[in-house]
Formats: sequence, C-alpha cells, structure tokens
Amino acid sequence: MKNSNVATEGEADAFLSAGREALQTVERLFAGARQGVRARVSIAGNLDPDLLEEHQHPVHGLAWYKTYILALDAVIAYAQDARLRERLTLAHELTARIAVGEILCQLFSGIAMSQSETARLFQFNLIETDGEVAPTATIANLILAGNNVGHRKRLMDIFREEGLPDQSDAGSGDDFALLASHIRDFVDAEIIPAAQKWHLENAYIPLEVVANLGKLGVFGVSVPEEYGGMGLGKCAMCAVTEELSRGFLGVGSLGTRSEIAAELILQAGTRRQKEKYLRGIASGEILTTAVFTEPGSGSDLANVETRAVRHGDVYKIHGAKTWITHAARADVMVLLARTDAQKTGYRGLSIFLIDKLRGSQKEPFPAPGISGGEIEVIGYRGMKEFEIAFDGFEVPASSLLGAIEGKGFKQLMRTFESARIQTAARSVGVIVSAMELSMSYANLRQQFGKAILQFPRIADKIVAMAVDAHIARQLTLSAARRKDAGIRCDLEAGAAKLFAARAAWAAADNAVQIHGGNGYALEFPASRLLCDARILNIFEGTAEIQAQVIGRGLLEER
Repeated sequence: MKNSNVATEGEADAFLSAGREALQTVERLFAGARQGVRARVSIAGNLDPDLLEEHQHPVHGLAWYKTYILALDAVIAYAQDARLRERLTLAHELTARIAVGEILCQLFSGIAMSQSETARLFQFNLIETDGEVAPTATIANLILAGNNVGHRKRLMDIFREEGLPDQSDAGSGDDFALLASHIRDFVDAEIIPAAQKWHLENAYIPLEVVANLGKLGVFGVSVPEEYGGMGLGKCAMCAVTEELSRGFLGVGSLGTRSEIAAELILQAGTRRQKEKYLRGIASGEILTTAVFTEPGSGSDLANVETRAVRHGDVYKIHGAKTWITHAARADVMVLLARTDAQKTGYRGLSIFLIDKLRGSQKEPFPAPGISGGEIEVIGYRGMKEFEIAFDGFEVPASSLLGAIEGKGFKQLMRTFESARIQTAARSVGVIVSAMELSMSYANLRQQFGKAILQFPRIADKIVAMAVDAHIARQLTLSAARRKDAGIRCDLEAGAAKLFAARAAWAAADNAVQIHGGNGYALEFPASRLLCDARILNIFEGTAEIQAQVIGRGLLEER
C-alpha cells in the first residue's frame, strides 16, 4: 500500500497518550483478575492441579485477557514508533484506532475464546464496586472513537485508492521488508498460480519449487552464516513465513521443519552433528520432519511411549507416531523417544537425528523396520501427513542429539517459542490472503447494480481482516524481537499464536461469506483457505492447550 497522508500530529499524540493511559488501567484490572482466579485454584497458597482443571474456563479466560493486553501494548508501541520516525500515516492511525477501540471493547464486554465460549470479567472473581470493572472515561472515549462507521469507511476508502497494506509497513525493519518483498514477488509468480491445483490434486509441492525456496534462503533465514544461513533471526523468519503462507500454507510451513531441526541442533547438537546437518538444512538440500506426536498422547509429549533401546552401537526403535508432516520425502527425522523405560513423564526422553531414505508415493518408507501410510486431510496439503510404525528400526548411537540420553523433552521445549512464533506468522499470511482474495472478489462481483464492496458489511469484513492482520503481526514481531534479543518469550509467543490462529479462522470464514456460494465451490481459493486456516488452532498446541499453558504460567508468577 502506498503511503496515505500523514496523520494529524496533535490528534495522533492525544490518541497515543490516551492509549497508554488505557493500557495502564487494564493492566491494573488484570492484576485483580489474576488474584481472583489464583484464589479460586489454590490451596494454602499453592496451585492445585484438580482445581486448575475444574476452573479451566476462568484460567483460559485469564490467558485470553493477557493476550489482549499484549496486543494492545504491541499496537500502541508500533504507532508510537511510527510517530517518532514521522511515518505514522493516516491509514496507520485509523488501523490503530480501530484496533485499540475493539480490543478495549472486548476486554470489558467479553472475549470470544471460541465460537461458543466467552471470557468475561465477572468470571475472574472481581467485585463490581466503585466502578472497578467499568470502563473509565478515557477508555469509553477510545471505544466510541475507535471501531466506528466513519473510521471503517475512511480506511476502506484508502484501501480502494492506494491498495491493501502489506509488510512494507510491518515494523520489522527495512531490511526485512525488503527481504519480504523479494519473497512476495516469488510467491506471486510461482506459488499463487499453482496453489489451488496442488490443493485439489492433494499433490506434493514440486521439488523444483522446494529447490528454488532453498536458493532464496528460506530454510536458513535464522541459521548462522557460519553454517550457510542468513543469520537474520526470528523477525526476518516471520517476514518470510508470512509471505510464503500468503501464497499457500503448505509452502509457508516447509520452513517450520527446518526451523525446529536447526534450532535443536544449534542448541544441543554435537560439533559433528552441526557440521553434518546445518548447511544442508539451510540450503534446502536436507529436508527434515518432526516425529513427536503419538496416537495416544497428542499434545502430551511428556508421556511419549515410543521406545529406543540401545544394543551396542545402535538403538532399536519400537512404537507408533502420527500426524507426521512431510515424513515420506524427508531426509532426516527428528524423533522423540523414550530411552529409559524405568522413568515416567518427561524424564527418560531423548531426541534422535535419523537419516532416512526419501520415499515415493508408491513406497513412502522403503527402509526396513519402518512403515506407514498417508492420513488424508481436508486442507494443509502439499507435504502430506503420515502415521508411522517402528518395528526394530535401527539407528546409529551417534544419532542421539548431543550424545546425551534423557535430555530430549527439555531440548524440545526450548524450540517451542520459535515454533509458535512461526505458526503465528503463518496465520498472519492466511489473514492477508483472505483479505486480498476478498478485496479482489468484492470489487468484481456485482449485485443490485453495483460492486458488493460498496455494501458496508462487506467492506467492514475486509477492514476487520486488515486490522486483525496488523494486531497479529505486531504481537508476533513483539515475541520475535524478544527471542532475537535472547529474552524468554514463551508467554508472548503463545499469545501471538493464540490470537493469530483464531483471527486466521475468522478471516477465512469471512472470505467464504464474501464469496457467497462461490466461496463454497472447490474451484475458488476461498474454500481452500477455510480448510487451511482450521488447522492453525490445532497444531503446535491446540488453542485449549495453549490457553492452559499461558494461564498456568500467569498464575505461577509470584
């Protein structure tokens, strides 16, 4: 989007000042909410597991409440930075006003945790006295002067005149915006024209495309330069992932496997393992797959049952894994297995880096001791999902990550921040895709003598996508900046994933609605987008698991 007129300085400064005041108010309110929930789920001052489960609704609601506060902070911080650099355009200001108003409105009226569950303030044991849970005058003004008809109409007018917003305004840094621009050109030329065909045929993303992604540096964005990567960190990874996912979620997700594998090897691998794998991963010559999930455990990775038993210089693997993405075509499996059967829970788990033969459609797992088949899915295609069985599959003892048993669970946990940041970035890409498809279709589709974009509720849906994309992007980049700075960001990464995944589903659903009957037709990409978006609330930790992790973490803080 071209730069629209610069925002009025006095009005922008007043808005930002009010936004900072509102942020302080809701942070104080959150402190009371946290205290109220903690009292409900504690015995003698300690969190009780049974009470945490019994009161999941307010615990998860607390996670959503904190997510919205982080979103408010991220939106205001971006607007402040743009203002200081004299780059706060009218479109920026309108987007921020709508976002801030809507966030505040939902904080006080109720946050949708799903289509049928709402988190409300009274559930946090807050006492409604002295206006404690009522909006202040400042907040009420921000709500009224935020997501209103005039602002939505004005913002849509800018979109029609100047185009939809893209990552040139992402706030992730000019270098990353330039990198995203190169990726965007590739996506427009090579991915978008073919994406619907790949989806409908349930076809693999062609290896030629994978090779070209490798040449662009997609798989090594955050791998250090000494190992053949770009060494640019997680903010750059977000910029690249968003653009790729805008074209096709499967393409955007190719980098997830390399991201997880590379980070594990960098953090815990031996020198030999780093030398053996990192350059190939960064170039895309080595394709990896994450083999963690099991049929009986799902997100409960601490209770993995797949066994790795040592016999001299080899381990023999026995067990079953499921929902393994890109398993047949991968060259390396990153496997989580139990090396000490005497220990329960996360103790006794280890990670292995296992070389494997690339499979084919006819024979996905040609090596002895391993078998499996495809799980057919409605969306998220291009890499294919598999269930795998190991029956004495032999791997060299040198495959043990870091050459130390029993560290696997902790090693894996250290990668979850990056994985969730990347999933949030993928979600932003889906939102942007929904927005672009909807804008294009609504401009062309005629009803009652005019383009349907001229009807307010159609235009409002597209504006909502743009605002949600902005909020989700800023949440994601906020977490990525902390990660790049070496600061713990499990809360921020989880919140970004939680918000962005829900926003992606809403955007895809609204894209289908804008397309009407055509949105339900297989030939239109909107139908694919709906199938793709649905997975984002499930993988890398379901929305419920994510809210539980965030909520418990907030309640454990002293």
